[in-house]
Amino acid sequence: MQVYRGMDIGTAKASPAMQARVPHHMVDIRDPEDDLAVAEFQAEGRAVLEQLAAAGVTPVICGGSGLHFRSLVDPLHFPPSDEKVRAEVEAMDPGEARDRLLQLDPAAGEHVDLANPRRVVRALEIALVTGLLPSVRARSADAAAVRDYRPRMEFVAIGLDADAELADRVESRFDAMLASGLLEEVATLQPRLGKLAAQAVGYKELLPVVAGETSLAAGRLAAVQATRALARRQRTFFRRDPRISWVPWHPDAAVRISTALDRLDEQVSWTS
Repeated sequence: MQVYRGMDIGTAKASPAMQARVPHHMVDIRDPEDDLAVAEFQAEGRAVLEQLAAAGVTPVICGGSGLHFRSLVDPLHFPPSDEKVRAEVEAMDPGEARDRLLQLDPAAGEHVDLANPRRVVRALEIALVTGLLPSVRARSADAAAVRDYRPRMEFVAIGLDADAELADRVESRFDAMLASGLLEEVATLQPRLGKLAAQAVGYKELLPVVAGETSLAAGRLAAVQATRALARRQRTFFRRDPRISWVPWHPDAAVRISTALDRLDEQVSWTS
């Protein structure tokens, strides 16, 4: 979400002073009403990585969702979308969409979570637009590489495991965002938020507060709960990746940094 201009406080975007110290990329590249799909993020992000590599610069990929991270380092492919077909599929009853997908591809349940309506809708859209069935897509070489965590580029990865402290830190950080003017930021951006930006955790829960539909206390609680849930999902996603070396949480930032750098040196030596 840091790709969107103006979404600064709620995305914990690096300050102008921090960005002046270290060059940042893929930040403030879209207006919030201009949705940036993950396929577009992938294309633009990979172009940045190639430019940096050509200049002899070693980049750091920091933060972000697991899908966006893997879109850069792994051979993920994102089939095209069609707004008209997508709308038709989304208008179906979830059971109808699932049955239609299984009619086209009886083995779809082996590759698509049929209990997840969003996954079913996307799989059916892809099948109708491209003719590519889930079972066929799953047999491709790149799909096998993604399943086996075989990357398209060399990298070393460090993860910070803050599980024991996470719940409290989420709450205190959100309160700090509110104190820094997050509600005012949401109110200013509200008329301009596109479909994707409006789903950003924190913004989504405060929009009803801005509209006068709920109280700030209720919006705050919903945002904290949504952030905790997101953190748990991201931790589960990243924990599956065997390429990530995990550093335990420590309250002293200097210790965290030192431990991460030591682990990074170990990773580089091992991969070399």
